[in-house]
Amino acid sequence: MLAIGGSLVKHFVNGGMVMWPLLVLSILGLIVIFERGFMLYFRARTKTAELVGKVRRLLQEGKTDAAIKACDTYSGPTAAIIKASLLRWDAGRDELEKLVENAAIHEIARLERWIWVLALISNIAPILGFLGTVVGMIQSFDVIAKEGLNNPGKVAKGISVALITTAGGLIVAVMTLPFYNFYSTKIATYIREMETTANIVLETHDQLAKK
Repeated sequence: MLAIGGSLVKHFVNGGMVMWPLLVLSILGLIVIFERGFMLYFRARTKTAELVGKVRRLLQEGKTDAAIKACDTYSGPTAAIIKASLLRWDAGRDELEKLVENAAIHEIARLERWIWVLALISNIAPILGFLGTVVGMIQSFDVIAKEGLNNPGKVAKGISVALITTAGGLIVAVMTLPFYNFYSTKIATYIREMETTANIVLETHDQLAKK
């Protein structure tokens, strides 16, 4: 393990200045990956079918306050949307629909927070890697221009910089892009759940208003 760690440090140092912004991007990417993972898989997860069934039953029994308290025992965007609608349950259909729409926009913004950072990193990292490639090749050709091929060690050093930075940029991109796609798919699933929940809430409101 020490040998591997020492080798990584050596490659990092040999990669030159471009490796430092790549290191910053990789750390930032890891922070966002763990933070959004916690958000999407623990704080945003809701037993939607169970909550909707419980709330509908309580509303049909005329227990609006109990339905609101039931929402407090669940986390996630669907619970927040249901609670927001229940707090103004006496409002008309149009007002309630607008209220649910605004609540959904707020919850979607919470889900998508910082996701753009992963997309940005996955796009910038390879470009930085290619920048390092150009810098390394410039170094190599500069040595050739000054000393010809009499000093292959210096020429190889520039080529090494080019390869290390290219690999570094690709590694950072490969680390972040799958998580960006994975989290985007998860968010889309939550959005569909919110749409379904909103329709059920409005349908329940219309049914009870006719009684």
